[in-house]
Amino acid sequence: MNVSINSEKIVRDVIVVGASAGGIPAVVEMLSRLPGDLPAFIGIVIHRGAHGASNWSQTLGRRTKLRVVEPASGDLLSRGVVYIAPSDCHMTFDQGAILLDGGAKEHFTRPAVDPLFTSAAAEYGPRVVGVVLTGGGHDGMLGLLHITTAGGLSVVQEPSEAEHASMPNYAIAHDHVRAALTVDKIGDALVLLAHGGAVWVNRADVPESHRDAN
Repeated sequence: MNVSINSEKIVRDVIVVGASAGGIPAVVEMLSRLPGDLPAFIGIVIHRGAHGASNWSQTLGRRTKLRVVEPASGDLLSRGVVYIAPSDCHMTFDQGAILLDGGAKEHFTRPAVDPLFTSAAAEYGPRVVGVVLTGGGHDGMLGLLHITTAGGLSVVQEPSEAEHASMPNYAIAHDHVRAALTVDKIGDALVLLAHGGAVWVNRADVPESHRDAN
């Protein structure tokens, strides 16, 4: 039996993604499903060491038609662009632009997922889709709560597919996650959501806490 998410047909054109261990291949696969004319912008945080100065835009963008960049603070957000949080900086959305800062670590890391998710929820409300992929710990859980409270959608990687299931599992346990999907299905869903379409998923992919709402 299939159920619908985004039955309200709201345009969800602000996409934020968080991951940790195992996140690079998961993000590469997800981005490969997205067309170059996607009418949305995407912010991505993957936990990374403070001393790694390498630019990840080419690595994460090698299979996508979208433009992938590590932004500078103050860069304006633009549709069709994927913004990757640089090393040792929290990345947030602020008044239509990227803000980078060296504030205190969260979850023992900088960049962390929660600051990006929380800022997106505050700025864009129901337009936001928050995605938590593979990773250890529970970064992203609080940010997803902010997204859900603001009327956005929360989606996680299916824990059985994730290389490290802790982050998706924590989100499912503590947030009103609408669906737990494989990475390829997440990519396909994001295309529909960016156009204001409903997404049909298997009822088994909807966490028990949300099944009665569908």
